[in-house]
Amino acid sequence: MEPQRFLPHNTIPPVVNVPTAKVPTALDEYLFDLNGFVILRGVLSPAEVADANARIDQIPRALPRKGWHGWVQREDHPEHRGISYQQVYELGGTFERMIDHPNYINYVARFVGGHDTFDYHHGPLFIDENFYTIRGPGEAIPLHAGGHDSCKRMSFRYHNGRFHCSQINVLIAFTDIGPGDGATMVIPGSHKSNIIHPEFLAKKTNEWGDGGGGSVDGVAGAIEVHMKAGDAIVFVDATCHGSAKRVNPGERKITVYRYGSSWNRTRWGYHASPELLARVNPFARQIIHPQEYVRPPGTPTRW
Repeated sequence: MEPQRFLPHNTIPPVVNVPTAKVPTALDEYLFDLNGFVILRGVLSPAEVADANARIDQIPRALPRKGWHGWVQREDHPEHRGISYQQVYELGGTFERMIDHPNYINYVARFVGGHDTFDYHHGPLFIDENFYTIRGPGEAIPLHAGGHDSCKRMSFRYHNGRFHCSQINVLIAFTDIGPGDGATMVIPGSHKSNIIHPEFLAKKTNEWGDGGGGSVDGVAGAIEVHMKAGDAIVFVDATCHGSAKRVNPGERKITVYRYGSSWNRTRWGYHASPELLARVNPFARQIIHPQEYVRPPGTPTRW
């Protein structure tokens, strides 16, 4: 008999194994390996989208950069990148459900990888950052990341039937995003690139600074990801990505939940609130708070 050359698809059990929870198909895995991303349609219902947007609308637009709304903080973004609120799972409702949403959490777990390895010692996943971004006309974010940038946090690897990705992003649209709306842009396959995109070398200014700007418009190889509210793109952070500049009236609204292995740390040092930790299910709690420290008896703890 011909020896088995490749492990069969989906031999790794899903982390959420209920009939309604989605799992990646063989084609999903092929396209993710090939392109660095997959697009999932309708992961959030219209009711979930409306609930999330209503919760964001409770945050005063006048909230200054670095200002707090409960446990949510407005990020210190330069103006050309729009408004960004960090740690939005603290708003509850849809945002809290998104920690382990059954329509994509098995994709995340499969692509982060680590099943049956030491990476699962504390649990399969950890959210190191979650934010909601609002952009209006003229606002965008320039091209960043790429396989040429050998950062451990952005690494992509596939070995012996398993993905091993240090960071998987779930970007969800909360408004319809089409031509002119400032869509997310990606360069398919760039997560495996060994050569830096010439676009990075051609820049004359620091586009990440307050006096910068820039977008991915016109970058060779980049495509726009058009989405309906509730759609998601799941991508490895090594994929070159950014956004087009919005030219239409109105606003583009999205969230990004960033997942990695449970031994990771938060990007900006945020800590989930005691109230959130008390009310989420045990699996979600493990994702946002994977480490319980071992201390001598009687040692005080924060919570």
